[in-house]
Amino acid sequence: MQTTELLGSYLTDTAAWDEMYADSNVRQQYRCVLEFLEQMSIEELNKKEELAKKMFMSQGITFTVYSSGEGIEKIFPFDIIPRIITASEWRYIETGIRQRLKALNLFLKDVYNSQFILKDGVVPTDMIYSCPHFLREMIGFPVPYDIYVHVAGIDLIRDQDGTFYILEDNLRTPSGVSYMLENREITKRLFPDLIPRNNVRTVTEYPDILHRNLVALSPRQTASPTIVLLTPGIYNSAYFEHTTLARLMGIEVVEGRDLVVDNHRVYMRTTAGLQQVDVIYRRVDDEFLDPLVFRHDSILGVAGIMSAYRKGNVAIVNACGNGVADDKAIYAYVPAMIRYYLNEEPILKNVPTYQLDNREHREYVFSNMTSMVVKKTNGSGGYGMLMGHSASEEEIERYKMEILKDPRQYIAQPIINLSSAPCYMHGRLKPRRVDLRPYALFGPDGIQIVPGGLTRVALREGSLVVNSSQGGGSKDTWVLAS
Repeated sequence: MQTTELLGSYLTDTAAWDEMYADSNVRQQYRCVLEFLEQMSIEELNKKEELAKKMFMSQGITFTVYSSGEGIEKIFPFDIIPRIITASEWRYIETGIRQRLKALNLFLKDVYNSQFILKDGVVPTDMIYSCPHFLREMIGFPVPYDIYVHVAGIDLIRDQDGTFYILEDNLRTPSGVSYMLENREITKRLFPDLIPRNNVRTVTEYPDILHRNLVALSPRQTASPTIVLLTPGIYNSAYFEHTTLARLMGIEVVEGRDLVVDNHRVYMRTTAGLQQVDVIYRRVDDEFLDPLVFRHDSILGVAGIMSAYRKGNVAIVNACGNGVADDKAIYAYVPAMIRYYLNEEPILKNVPTYQLDNREHREYVFSNMTSMVVKKTNGSGGYGMLMGHSASEEEIERYKMEILKDPRQYIAQPIINLSSAPCYMHGRLKPRRVDLRPYALFGPDGIQIVPGGLTRVALREGSLVVNSSQGGGSKDTWVLAS
């Protein structure tokens, strides 16, 4: 097969930046991969694709779609062609994320303590106090090492001229890292020679870095502290990830019923009796964590866990109350936070954002709905989002009525033509839109960003929505060492 045959129907959208193609030429970073692929027949590539599906199936690499009538579990769609990021692009991304995470962490410390940023009018006070994820229980709370965001997933996109933008910050219980790790393992098995030949940096150190950071947070001075991963249970959409990470770190997966608090200390029930827990990597949302403090009807958390946390007898990762920093309305103020706390200009840009509780913003957005994406400020997974260019007039009018009921809960952004990357579809490479979620780990020794991340793909032709819950898939993300 000739490369030209594989690329025969690769039509790039002139309105989008293509990760592989520029001015009718294949970009340098993709040439080695295409040269390798041209040595293979369509039949061999089809077999590789089928093998990938079987491996995902046999390993139970799934996600949950709550609104689907097809059943709970779905195999996560995987594209066999990697997304490739150059060393210089990665240095830029890494520097920008490190800067942003520092500022966000300083903001969380400030907003729950001195509140200088509010007193100086950089962020409006009513914006903070109207945020449903601002926890008054965290005001004055002693957070170990002043680290609130131990694990962050920062979503990046590229616009039509190749500029990187931060789409959103995920600072509460960011998910998807298990798919990053599994995607790499699958690629190694499909194309064992390709990764070393391309000098691709590893992502497999992620569980070791996370585990090392968790150990360092232990309030007890012991060589082997007890660390657990607290999951909501098997019906959670990210349960596969919870079990995968726990296995790779060599720690126990527990549910709320497996833990008990006694005298402001957390214990795990075991067959040998109660065992004190030092660090909890929790994947349970704030409001369900402690029925004595938050939702009284929660059976997912542990009664008394917040008192043990406040006393310093257990470390919780991520800290509670982080949702005030990744609220989509607060997102608009992150560049100002960077200038305020770090006295630096933001390296990575924000997408222009309109806050719909601002009358002028709202009127402008309502007049330009067909070129906007409207989101709930605390929504996730692509649910409840309006893509104006593909919505009917009736849908737009209905959405406007919802916005007017509670404008604070909505923001709007101009629709950005996400960059496209090659995907293998029916014997040809086709461009499909992508984003990128790199993962940053903040520990007592600083911030480490694993070279790669989760590239999500809008598998439907013409779609800009990459969320797995909305029909998206993923691919392996390569960061080249040089």
